[in-house]
Amino acid sequence: MMTVEKTVRRSELSDLLRDRKGELGMSLRALADACVDPENPEAGPQYKRTTLDGLMKNVVGVQPPTLPQLRALAEAFRLPLGLIQEAAGAQFFGIDTVWAQDGKVRAIVYQVQELDADDQDRVMALMQSWQKLKRD
Repeated sequence: MMTVEKTVRRSELSDLLRDRKGELGMSLRALADACVDPENPEAGPQYKRTTLDGLMKNVVGVQPPTLPQLRALAEAFRLPLGLIQEAAGAQFFGIDTVWAQDGKVRAIVYQVQELDADDQDRVMALMQSWQKLKRD
């Protein structure tokens, strides 16, 4: 008998963009037109309306964004690039950013949500020990 593993489709970037679209009150077409990489504006919009819609709806088959596309999303949605990168890393690659309590130290952890509570505590303890080393 074969065991089928259930996988949960992550949606951090899709959720972030969809929620932000509502906050901005902009149309999908206006957002797509505004998705211009500020480091290479001559390249024009990085997303067509239909592709951006698919990304926001977390449609299966949507490709992970490239760095220019991430910068364009940050620009159009008026969000920090780091926030967009973290959400894309989580959704497309299962990479989670864990921040220390002081917000100065972070760790990139593969599928941190799948770790049990003890292992998550160990990650935090490791970051706190790093903070202590840096202070000494």
